[in-house]
Amino acid sequence: MIYCIEFQNDQNQHDEILIGGEVLMVTVKMLKPYYIKTDAYKMRVILAYQYFSILISKEVYHFVPLENSEIVIDRKTKRIVNIDDRFAFQKGKNLIYFTVSELISLPDFLIQLYFIVESYDARTQKSPQHKQSQETEFIVKELERMNVKKLIDHALDTKDEELFYALVKFL
Repeated sequence: MIYCIEFQNDQNQHDEILIGGEVLMVTVKMLKPYYIKTDAYKMRVILAYQYFSILISKEVYHFVPLENSEIVIDRKTKRIVNIDDRFAFQKGKNLIYFTVSELISLPDFLIQLYFIVESYDARTQKSPQHKQSQETEFIVKELERMNVKKLIDHALDTKDEELFYALVKFL
């Protein structure tokens, strides 16, 4: 049986759907990416059956990739691009469809998706500040190496054998 849903979300953080005239509570039980695919502009969170499920009035519905199976996020703006895509959820023979825009209305969904995206970006992209500190560190090391070479030249010029051997250890 396939249900048509009407999504309601009042400002009290209650997440409800209307199915056949009956209001039911909806929460995200689990949202884990099957894998994440990225390019310079977009991040695609690919979903699979075992990794995404919702609770509708304490009954678990599992994601089934019938129509769509990915959430596309613009990496620059951090906005979800494919808000009109529909995801199917199944329990036994019952199927329920949610659009991405309806799922975005669920605070659980947004929170879990936020942590997926942020943790992936943190692992794959280094911040500009981190990159700048790496460049600075490289410059400092290069200057120190050049300074040691000058001191070695000075030790050779003054025929200070002891200082020469001590400085060579720094190269």
